[in-house]
Amino acid sequence: MQPLEAGEPHTIGAYRLLGRLGAGGMGRVYLGRSAGGRTVAVKVVHPHFALDEQFRARFRREVDAARRLGAQWTAPVLDADPDAAVPWVATGYVAGPPLSDAVTRHGPLPEYAVRTLGAGLGEALDAVHAHGLIHRDVKPSNVLLALDGPRLIDFGIARALGATVSLTSTGVSVGSPGYMAPEQIRGLDLSGAADVFSLGAVLAYAATGTAPFPGDSSAVLLYKVVHEEPELGDLEGELRELVAGCLAKDPADRPAPAELARRLAPGGAAALVAPGWLPGPLVREVSRSAVALLDLEPQDAPVQSGPVPFSNASLGAAPLGAFGPPLPPPPAGPPGTSGERGPGARVAVTMDSRPEPGGRRGRRVSCTVALAVAGALAVVTVGTGMLGDLFGSDDDRGDDAAQHPSASRSQNPPDAAEPQPSASSSASAPVGAVPKTFAGTWKGPTTERSGLSHGTVTAVFVEGKKGEEVVRLSYRFDALGTTVVCKAVGTLVSGTATELKVRERADPDARGGALCTGGEADLVFTLGPGDTLLYASHEEAAGTPKGTLARSDG
Repeated sequence: MQPLEAGEPHTIGAYRLLGRLGAGGMGRVYLGRSAGGRTVAVKVVHPHFALDEQFRARFRREVDAARRLGAQWTAPVLDADPDAAVPWVATGYVAGPPLSDAVTRHGPLPEYAVRTLGAGLGEALDAVHAHGLIHRDVKPSNVLLALDGPRLIDFGIARALGATVSLTSTGVSVGSPGYMAPEQIRGLDLSGAADVFSLGAVLAYAATGTAPFPGDSSAVLLYKVVHEEPELGDLEGELRELVAGCLAKDPADRPAPAELARRLAPGGAAALVAPGWLPGPLVREVSRSAVALLDLEPQDAPVQSGPVPFSNASLGAAPLGAFGPPLPPPPAGPPGTSGERGPGARVAVTMDSRPEPGGRRGRRVSCTVALAVAGALAVVTVGTGMLGDLFGSDDDRGDDAAQHPSASRSQNPPDAAEPQPSASSSASAPVGAVPKTFAGTWKGPTTERSGLSHGTVTAVFVEGKKGEEVVRLSYRFDALGTTVVCKAVGTLVSGTATELKVRERADPDARGGALCTGGEADLVFTLGPGDTLLYASHEEAAGTPKGTLARSDG
């Protein structure tokens, strides 16, 4: 999620805006909150559509139809204003990543998850079509994976079946190459069968990790959809049969959404969701990244809603399907958690309990409790590699030394601060200062013991002796469109020529991200082969992350 830019509204209708989730050809999406505390996604159409009265009329019809939809596996339409200067619609916010992101990060879904996905989306499309709508753009980025089931989103380009006005206009393409039905590509009359074709392509992607009609250009994709058979890889058995049926060229040969859902889940999609339907890594990611449900504070200086500027910078935002705004400062942790260990660079992810719609939001609870239920870790270390190299040569380090002094750096000259070991000295002999071999900037990814990514670490070593601050650390954790930043400093505890033990705490000169809270950690840095540096944290709550860092220019 991106922060609101200058000139963007801080309120739309009755909703306070917390940030911008993304932008696309049809408009922009914001994260908002109602007066009652409900988190919503507010979609604002592009201003040039607001000048088209036919679009406004169509938008009004679509919103009215979507309000009546109320399908279990869709994001509910809560509010809208088709007559505003710039029309907008607010839907329930879904705490889950797009299928496209999930497959990119974790690979294909297991068969059980694919069946659950297909059953849920089949039931959703059955309800959509029963209300006279065609979605027209079913694709991986419009399918969100929440713990309580899949959700089909973005009905902003759906239209009533009886509408006589074309939904396409100059510069706008309705549908996504590779997922559009052949009849949609050829400009023929559409029925709900077009959505079934798209659903088949989505299920093939979820099961195999690749689109059934691969290609490196829109023209190639469109040609393959119309003229070639789908590539279904190692998809087997009944699932392959069902997907192939959905991808039939003739709309009459495709199954109805309700039939597809029944074959995938005879007892209904909800029965498959109930025991847990997502694989473990996704459960942990979704649990940790469900930050939209936190008590985010609106930005200062709210302004009245009105026309929304669409700057070039804004259009570079995250995809519409992304979720996960920046996190708020967490409350003090309960006794025994890392939140009471003093200042540090640990990041405590917190979640709030969810009241019934319209009720007051519950207070946040420690992630130690909330994520334990979901089988996820309670505390993560996150940050960003934005620090420069603070350890320059004797000839050029003057400016950096003046701008970035260590809080307790030794004032002795280098020869006194760092005596050089003789060639015959043991690599395990203790040293009283940071060896020159550690000097400079190191950067690399880290992984928790569970195998889950723990973000990127940047370590900048400066001169110093035992008991002094010798390293500045920056942690970056990117999850589902959100980047959280934490910075820390490390005090040298002990070391040898090849290994340093450091005690880490929050950098007093750089607060870092809003979620950087109390806590200290013991770190070990070991010189590795090929000019690498091995990083290891002993912080149990963070999953004892480890990683291999390489030298970096900053």
